[in-house]
Amino acid sequence: MADWLSIGLVLSLGIFVQSAAGFAAGLLTVPALLWMGYTIPEASAALLVATVPQNVFGVYSLRDSIDFRSLLWPGIGRLAFFPVGVLVLMAIEQAFPIVRIRQFVGVVVLGVTLATILYNPTPRTRLSPVWAWLAFPTSGFLQGLVGMGGPAMVFWVTAHDWSARRIRGFLFAMYLISLVPALVMLYLFFGQRVVAPAVLAAISIPMLLLATWLGLTFGNWLGRRRLRRITLGLLLLMGVVGLASPWMQP
Repeated sequence: MADWLSIGLVLSLGIFVQSAAGFAAGLLTVPALLWMGYTIPEASAALLVATVPQNVFGVYSLRDSIDFRSLLWPGIGRLAFFPVGVLVLMAIEQAFPIVRIRQFVGVVVLGVTLATILYNPTPRTRLSPVWAWLAFPTSGFLQGLVGMGGPAMVFWVTAHDWSARRIRGFLFAMYLISLVPALVMLYLFFGQRVVAPAVLAAISIPMLLLATWLGLTFGNWLGRRRLRRITLGLLLLMGVVGLASPWMQP
């Protein structure tokens, strides 16, 4: 019961912020679960299951704005590099203690957060294909490595002059088509240890649906711009705490 409640609350926080601010579920959830004693593969599996309802609903509600043909090559690029990230993660888990892994994740969170703050592209109708070949393999690699594959895709879509509906629809669809393959690969690489967190996340889905509704409501009330500042501040704090983890052990 305690395990279910703790993982459900952490996932609810991530889904709440994602619904309210439009980003940061993985950046908040993975470091928090690491501090609770879970490993990166366990946290990744739980987060993937937790996002299923949100992504299914997002794709369904925005289906008229999604060009499904445009998902093929980005999806292949993302999925092809997911196992590469997993293999690097396996090497890291064997080589370093959990405190160093928390520190590594803190560095990733700090880097992504600072990039989010500084990245302000001028939207264009078309981008060079080079950027797609960089963004989506990077997204897949980071998803396999630390369970945080979203930022690279967000950077790519926000560089386009797309409508908000098209951007959200594309992202929801990209997350959705990679969910099952990613969960299967996590199980193949890490075995039974990812099953329990995934099941606990599935049991938490009613709580996560409530968190989604509360996040949407709160985001509309507070305003996206102010909420973005609060979220970025929280992410910076999470990154610093992860970086300082060797000096924060009891």
